[in-house]
Amino acid sequence: MFDVHCHMLPAMDDGARHVEMALAMARMAVDDGITHLACTPHIYPGLFENDAQGIAKAVDTFAQLLQEQDIPLQLAHGADIQVVPELLPRLRTGVFPTINGSRYFLFEPPHHVPLMNFSRFVSDVLSAGLVPVITHPERLTWLGEHYEEFLGAACKGAWIQLTAGSLTGRFGSAPRYWAEKMLDDGVVHLLATDAHNTRSRPPLLAEGEAAAARVLGREEARLLVYNRPGAIWKNEDPVQVPLPPALSDGFRGKNKKRPKKTGLLNRLLRRRG
Repeated sequence: MFDVHCHMLPAMDDGARHVEMALAMARMAVDDGITHLACTPHIYPGLFENDAQGIAKAVDTFAQLLQEQDIPLQLAHGADIQVVPELLPRLRTGVFPTINGSRYFLFEPPHHVPLMNFSRFVSDVLSAGLVPVITHPERLTWLGEHYEEFLGAACKGAWIQLTAGSLTGRFGSAPRYWAEKMLDDGVVHLLATDAHNTRSRPPLLAEGEAAAARVLGREEARLLVYNRPGAIWKNEDPVQVPLPPALSDGFRGKNKKRPKKTGLLNRLLRRRG
């Protein structure tokens, strides 16, 4: 399997804290069936000031360590990029990395604040020949009020990436609901682990494939973890991209029942997503 979103590089962000944890994550990923993994630390101004050169150097160092430890995991580099000033020029000049040097890059929307001019941003990067892979929209606390914006982005050509653990309930009922709804609506391109450690955020992808298979069937679920992320890795056109629903139906998709939330629990879940 291909995992194109993982925070495994040690001491680069809020992922693996040290080399020992990074190695444990790598072993766990291999045991899960992951053969190719993109190391994608955050780029977040004022908090994680990473760039393509520093990330590539860290990946080379870690890859050498994996070889010494006999861990058969093929690495690439990328980044989980927040909206920052001059994002598009920095991608064009290589200051910010795409995934494995391809035209695809991870784009992380803010977790708790709706992104202004989201549709225009998607259009601008697509016009520049780049493909934004929108990371874990199912976990955003503001998704419910802006759901159609994400489906519209998928219609334009952006890719949607769900976290595998969202489909298993690792992040709670609301992210699981939205993840399953996006699968139902036919706009999910791939799954990734978004792993940060070995316990609460482990590098496990097979569980997400199995959960997706219960919604979509085994053939489509396999595309989510092999074919489409593999196309990103090789900078190829996607294989059998799901067709988003027509704009005219309001992106309602199937009438999947949303979990009920009341009182204090409702407020807490809205805060945490």
